[in-house]
Amino acid sequence: MGVTQCDPNLLEVPFPSSATELREGTWIMSGNSILKDGRSINENYGTDLDKLEEGDKVGVLRTAQGDLLFFVNGVSQGVAATNLPQVVFAVIDMYGKCAQVTIMDNSVQEARIHSNDLSNVATAAAAATTHLNSITSNNSHNNITNTNIQAATAAANAAVAAATQSGIAIASASGLIAQGVGASQGNFNNNKIRFHERHGSLIKLINNNRTAERKRPFDEFNNGVVMTHRPIRDNELFEIRLDRLVDKWSGSIEVGLTTHNPGQLEFPATMTNLRNGTTMMSGCGILTNGKGTRREYGQFNLDELAEGDRIGMIRKANGNLHYFINGLDQGVAASRLPAQVWGVVDLYGMTVKVTIVDRDERDEQNLITRRALALRPNHEMIDLLQTSDRLLFHVACGSHAAVINTGLTAHRPNASDDFNFGVVLTSRLLKPNEVFEVRLDKMVTKWAGSIEIGVTTHSPSDLEFPSTMTNVRSGTWMMTGNGVMHNGTTTIDAYGQNLDKLKVGDRVAVVRKESGVLHFFVNSEDQGPAATNVPERIYGVIDLYGQAAQATIIDLSDFRSPDGLESNATSATLYSHLEASTDLRFHHLHGRNARISNAGITASRPNALSEFNDAIVMSNRPLKDGELFEIQIERMVERWSGSIEAGVTLIRPEDLDFPNTMTDIDYDTWMLSGSAVMRDGQTIRNGYSCDLDSLSVGSRLGMMRAADGTLHYTINGEDQGIAIDNVPSGVYAVIDLYGVCGQASVVHTSGPRAVVNTENSMASSQVMESSQVSIQLGPETVQHRFAMATGNNVDVTNSGITAKRKRNPSQCLVFSAHLLDVDELFEVKIDEVDIMYSGGIKVGLTTFNAAGHEGNKIPHELDQLHDCWWVDATRVLKNGHTVKQNYGPCLERLNTGEKLGVRRSQDGSMRVVINGEDFGVACNGLPSGVRAVFSLAGHTTGISITSSHKGANTPQEESQASHMQDSLENILEKEGGGTENTSQLEFHDNRGRNVTLCHSNTMAKRNDSYNQGIVMSAKPLQKNTLFQIMISHLTPRWSSSLTVGLTSLSPDKIHLPVALLHLKKESWVICGDGVYQNGTKVKTRYGPNLDSLLVGHSVGLLIDNEDRLHLYINGVDQGVACQDIPAKVFAVFDLYGKCDEIVISNGENDEVQDNTRRDVGSKEEKDSKNCMSSSQKLEMMPHQFSRNCEYLTLCSKFKTSMGLPNFFFDTSLVICYCETCHKLRGEEVIHSQGDPKKKYALPIGWVKFPLKIQQKEVNEDRDLWHIAYHGTNPGWIRRMMDTGKLLTQGEVGLERKKGPQAKSKEDDMDTPLIFFSPTINYAGLEKFSPGKKFTNKQTGAGHIARVALMVSVEPGSYKVGETQGLEGVNRWEAG
Repeated sequence: MGVTQCDPNLLEVPFPSSATELREGTWIMSGNSILKDGRSINENYGTDLDKLEEGDKVGVLRTAQGDLLFFVNGVSQGVAATNLPQVVFAVIDMYGKCAQVTIMDNSVQEARIHSNDLSNVATAAAAATTHLNSITSNNSHNNITNTNIQAATAAANAAVAAATQSGIAIASASGLIAQGVGASQGNFNNNKIRFHERHGSLIKLINNNRTAERKRPFDEFNNGVVMTHRPIRDNELFEIRLDRLVDKWSGSIEVGLTTHNPGQLEFPATMTNLRNGTTMMSGCGILTNGKGTRREYGQFNLDELAEGDRIGMIRKANGNLHYFINGLDQGVAASRLPAQVWGVVDLYGMTVKVTIVDRDERDEQNLITRRALALRPNHEMIDLLQTSDRLLFHVACGSHAAVINTGLTAHRPNASDDFNFGVVLTSRLLKPNEVFEVRLDKMVTKWAGSIEIGVTTHSPSDLEFPSTMTNVRSGTWMMTGNGVMHNGTTTIDAYGQNLDKLKVGDRVAVVRKESGVLHFFVNSEDQGPAATNVPERIYGVIDLYGQAAQATIIDLSDFRSPDGLESNATSATLYSHLEASTDLRFHHLHGRNARISNAGITASRPNALSEFNDAIVMSNRPLKDGELFEIQIERMVERWSGSIEAGVTLIRPEDLDFPNTMTDIDYDTWMLSGSAVMRDGQTIRNGYSCDLDSLSVGSRLGMMRAADGTLHYTINGEDQGIAIDNVPSGVYAVIDLYGVCGQASVVHTSGPRAVVNTENSMASSQVMESSQVSIQLGPETVQHRFAMATGNNVDVTNSGITAKRKRNPSQCLVFSAHLLDVDELFEVKIDEVDIMYSGGIKVGLTTFNAAGHEGNKIPHELDQLHDCWWVDATRVLKNGHTVKQNYGPCLERLNTGEKLGVRRSQDGSMRVVINGEDFGVACNGLPSGVRAVFSLAGHTTGISITSSHKGANTPQEESQASHMQDSLENILEKEGGGTENTSQLEFHDNRGRNVTLCHSNTMAKRNDSYNQGIVMSAKPLQKNTLFQIMISHLTPRWSSSLTVGLTSLSPDKIHLPVALLHLKKESWVICGDGVYQNGTKVKTRYGPNLDSLLVGHSVGLLIDNEDRLHLYINGVDQGVACQDIPAKVFAVFDLYGKCDEIVISNGENDEVQDNTRRDVGSKEEKDSKNCMSSSQKLEMMPHQFSRNCEYLTLCSKFKTSMGLPNFFFDTSLVICYCETCHKLRGEEVIHSQGDPKKKYALPIGWVKFPLKIQQKEVNEDRDLWHIAYHGTNPGWIRRMMDTGKLLTQGEVGLERKKGPQAKSKEDDMDTPLIFFSPTINYAGLEKFSPGKKFTNKQTGAGHIARVALMVSVEPGSYKVGETQGLEGVNRWEAG
């Protein structure tokens, strides 16, 4: 189609054979090219005319300005040519397949282009790319435009009605009219080929009957015949794509044509059984009426095709049948076929799922490339496979299981139909101390039981797979439910968390230690020793039993970004220095070839060189109105055609059966592919202002649904305009890592995290520089707090951060301290549970003002609050009345460590967030001015706040900001006292690329990526001088953390590597709990693991007089790390992973020698807190911070030598109270407990091994008792544990020595006395706790060990000794 200056009245007859032969001013659109006088001037313009079908419309327009525009189905394809002459004729060439055309009514067009002489309204309106308000700024022009649009719309509606009544299948009412963007998008050709509703007995149709799937693919191999819903037209391509194959049966898909009407056919088990009217391609042959007519046809064997390959067929007008494999014509397969035939597909044998697709040249080209790669050795992949020792699942598995996702994922495809035979083993033996961990991806609630995990000595190639792994009677250890089984026999009844209560996203793991001890882990928590003497040669095994439908191996590399991307823009680097206050990330469910890492931040196609599709990823929650979901392209491969595709969908990830490409979805989906805007798989607009195929590494792509329902895209932060309108709210972002795009990461653009107020006066700036202190003037966030007024049965501690239930689950309401802002999330973490209670935590919002009431006036239960909305289990209630059932996961299943939050959205709805995932609207109609409320009901006994809010400064903070000079005077006064300060310590200007220095080079911040964050001291370290820094900010999005060390290389000359461990010469580095010299590990289990340090913790380096390096953590010397350090070395720190900000500590060296923490209100601590540039406060160490403590190891060996069974102990709560561990925790030595309060001292110098408390021994008033210690003989411990009570000498068979003369009648009795003490120093005396010799077999050293029991003593059941001095105070007696 086109225009020409040639006058048809003057043109010679006959006309040229083709319009492209016209000359003398002729512009023709042919395919998707524009030709002028037979020569191409644009080879990639708009929609390809060769792909149009019957009913499609093509239009051409010359504007008043001389521009040439073409329209396809009413959508402008953009300007094709300019400066056309004023008089041109339209020209049509009915070439090739096109046999008949009809001119459409032009009255609508004429109304549309009225008043062209006033403005360029016609072009803008026809292109339909901008809002009406932006067509012109002149009001009179707007009025004219709106009038024309009203007239055009009325005409268009009339045309639609007339076309519908006459049965004409058209794409839109007018070729030139669109009321806003995408107005005609829903009127695409509805006669596209789909599968007929009648089909084989095992077929399931989805995706608007465009996808067919055979049920029970591992049990049945036939009864999978499907047919088209209408006959195939002459020269019409019917093409399907192989979506899923199973490697169990022989034979595969068969396709062809038949004269049988599917509405009347009795479907056979396989189509080749039909003896008339049917032509099929099977394997590489052609069968006619069930008999072979050609043994070798074409270049492909259907049995050898792979997932993603395409098979098409065309019946030519002359009756010849052609097959197409991946777009390649295989020639004539049969001839003289009848005129009326239906397409038929037999999902036989290996073929399980197919989808009808439109022809896609990109896919065809990519499939040909993939086949070519498969036919020649890929040395790159071979080398990778040879060198990779990655832990994967073995393809040999149970009959109801299958291994997918390149060996990383195992699933039960028919989980709703079967519950067993889901055993899967690892592909290789597990190494000692290697973690085999899987994540639950999918579950079904139909069955009982769930995943089981363990190890076995059986090889996957030799094992005869049982229905469940616990049936194997040799060489197998499994954790099932909350028990442990060995060779099918239960060895531990009550072990760890119950696996049957896990939910999607939970993780389970198994590890065999070098010692042969087997440990299981649930969500990274060690459940303790499960078995001993496990042999070395074992495979990991999971049993996808019952509810467990799919699991994926957790690769530890997922939690640390790949180093291979360092030289490029990586891991959302462009704005990664911005604080990730948004919770947007990728959902854990995704396409088969995709992989999510970096805690949901990064999505990749690991096999990008061998696969080009099946890599769809989605956002973890719906987008808010006006919220931008932005990603950055981090990796591309130059092997395929096409690139990233992006859009939005209303389909939840849990409900989506991920297709090969998102454009296969034909409902509730809006995508941008190249420059084509697509709705529900149909192109509704070409020539959008950006082309995704032109993006490169480092480009940022964003998408946003505006409040007016329009969809916008952004490229590198620039809005590309409206792509489409009328997009509903609640859509998820979708990214398809297609073709050349191999990896992308979410970019968080929430705004920079300000360390100091940059708008301060000059005086303030001078204060900060001269004092070397980063004083936080305006904290960006303030941690949420609980209101101090709570139910009578709840204690709020830790400055309003922690809430704990004291006794029964009643009167246990706790409220947020302030009213929540719009979309402000109030989130808590579950710290403690008590499994003796049923039920669980409840969460909601209320208008109740807790701050205005005393504790005894707080209502007992949620239903007693006025105006309260809450979630109980899966019910949503308002003022005690149920308003919704089956909402989200059951809150009663939440366990320790899991997070629960609530917020009120802008639309007045309440939303609940569990572990970072928003579960949608719980209820509507909430007023403003609500606060969060939690009920510590059921088994939930303790919670702590994890969320923060942005708020105005408190009066104290404002006072601090307004009295900066006073702060300076205080600091200078302190310095004037003669105390040596560390203002001379600073970082060198030579630093990693991603680091910035501030405050006179005493603070270092990493503002990009996760690496290239190395800083060095400006001067060499002096002997016995501590160079100490404090961690002032952590970013949880990364893994690993600070690395420290020394180097003798000068910072003036050194070329800094991307990570400190890459420094391979003249370096001494401490990373994690290992020590490295020149990149080689020389020591393990040294000190605390640096990856576990928290905000506010300090790290120091010191070289002693003997040239040895010492590491200090919070002022505690961790011992010698390495020796023979040169005389001139520089301190070096790597702000890696989580650690993105440090500040040189202003504590003095004499404080390091005297490191006990003093009064928290002291000026020294206030100065230390002022050094923290983030709003995070100093966090307490976990109970047992260092797992490398030698004293802890020694005491553990002595406990083992006593022969006490492990089932007496809770091994997860062992605490070492040696001087080093105690100082690391920063605990107070003296504590108090009971009613009335009674002081007791921590057992400094001892190790505590907690005993398991049986449920029958649980006393809800136990926290009202006093704490004391009872020294005893090591030989009596076992008998006391067996009897469950304390024993005297007489009760253990020893003669009781007569005590001193009684001083009162009450004391003159024969009842044996038991002695306690609130301090272990007294209870541990020789007369109470006699020493026992113990030899460390590893070192041969001898030791004296003592034992004591830490007990709860009921007030009033004892009396304090009456002797004078400490002897009396510390001696408690009970009969």
